[in-house]
Formats: sequence, structure tokens, C-alpha cells
Amino acid sequence: MRHHKTIYTDWGFGAVDPSGRNMVINFFGPPGTGKTLAAEALAGTLERPFIHIGIAELESKYVGETAKNIALAFQQAEAEGALLFFDEADTLLGTRLSSVTQGIDNEINAMRSTLLIELERCQGVVVFATNFAKNYDNAFVSRIRYHIEFGLPDLDGRKRLWERMLVPGVPLSEGRFDIISRSAQASEGLSGREIRTVLRTAFPRAIIDMPDSPQVHWKHIETAIADIRAAHRNVGKRQPESSGTEAGRRLLGFTD
Repeated sequence: MRHHKTIYTDWGFGAVDPSGRNMVINFFGPPGTGKTLAAEALAGTLERPFIHIGIAELESKYVGETAKNIALAFQQAEAEGALLFFDEADTLLGTRLSSVTQGIDNEINAMRSTLLIELERCQGVVVFATNFAKNYDNAFVSRIRYHIEFGLPDLDGRKRLWERMLVPGVPLSEGRFDIISRSAQASEGLSGREIRTVLRTAFPRAIIDMPDSPQVHWKHIETAIADIRAAHRNVGKRQPESSGTEAGRRLLGFTD
């Protein structure tokens, strides 16, 4: 974006790339890895308003309204000069249907065709985020300039997250550096969001154990991490990636 004038005007690349006026980006990766936060940070860096569009803002029980809502979102972003952020984008960017058997199938195709048209017209910044990037239709993939993967934090990343979230005011039973190091080692496979959830769980336990003079012990953090891992096994099982048809039906309010 910094070099847009040089490339598209001075060098004349705009003659063969008219859609280069926009910037379309896809953030993909597991939940809790900072995709939404990164989109907000990008809007701040570009000094643009941030418009967050979720499924609830787009879906409608009325025929044709979802496609209209998509067009309205782009119009609002253009009017405000805002970064337009679509969460759960796999629902929107799924495969268009070649075999149309019901009215709802027409609605799904109309919704996705509208989005393709708006991406071609758009002159601003659009960011998509998804946990299921493999569900994207190739027509959308080719229109996205940057696909940026958000992975789970490695050991160094976890140390930095623990250091950031274990704020200095928290009373600890042992040295802060030691707690951070042990926590980073024990939390392999956890996202930044889950590390924050560990602390949300551990702090009340410390107060309940020692209400008069609470201190956070390693056992409070260790048991909270164990709870997250138990949730992974028993509660938070990853849902299978849904087909474009199923995702589109959910968006338009049609469920079995």
C-alpha cells in the first residue's frame, strides 16, 4: 500500500491490474491465535475505522436479503474509508453450487456471486478470517492477495504471552521468571486465548485457597492447564470441516 502510487501510476501497472486498487487479505489458523486482534491492529496502523462483520450481521430469513447485506457492508466501508473484516469467512467463501435443486441453493449462489462482484469493485482493505481455509472456493482464493497463517505459539511465543498476561501486580508464591518458564513449558499446544483462560481460572482458585493473603501457586496454574487439556479431549472437539452447501444454508438460516 505504501508503494501503490509508484507501481500502479508511475510504472503504469494499473493498466493491466485494475483490481489492484484494493487490498484483500486472508488470516487463517486455529481459534484463539490472534486473527481478529491482528485485523484490528492493521486498521489502527492504517489509521482506518474498523468494521467487524460476523454472520449475525449478514444472515436474514428473507429471500435475497443476505446478498443485499453484503453489498451494504462494502458500501459502508467505502463511505467511511474503513477496513472491512469478515469473521468466519469460510461460511461466505465456500464453493458455489453447480447443481441447483432448491431455492435456497440459488440464494447461496447469489450471496457468493455478490461477494465476488464486490471484491472486484472494492477499492479499500478487506480482511477475511477463518479456522477452515480449505473450504474456500478457488474463485475467492485467487482474488485474495495475501494468505497469512496464524499458528499456535512456540515455546518462545508462549513465554512472551505468559510474561504479558501474568501482570506484575499478581502475588506469586515463587519467582515470576520461574513461574513463566514452567508455565510456558507446560502449555504447549495452547493458544494465546487459552493461556488467558488459564489465568482467569487460576486466580480465583488462589483467592479461594487463601482468602486472607492470596498467592498464586504453581498448582493453581497447573490444574487450570489440565482443565483446558480436558476440554480439548472431552468438550472442545474440532468440528469436521463443513461443505460449502452446509455452511451457506446455515448462513441463510436453513438448518435440518
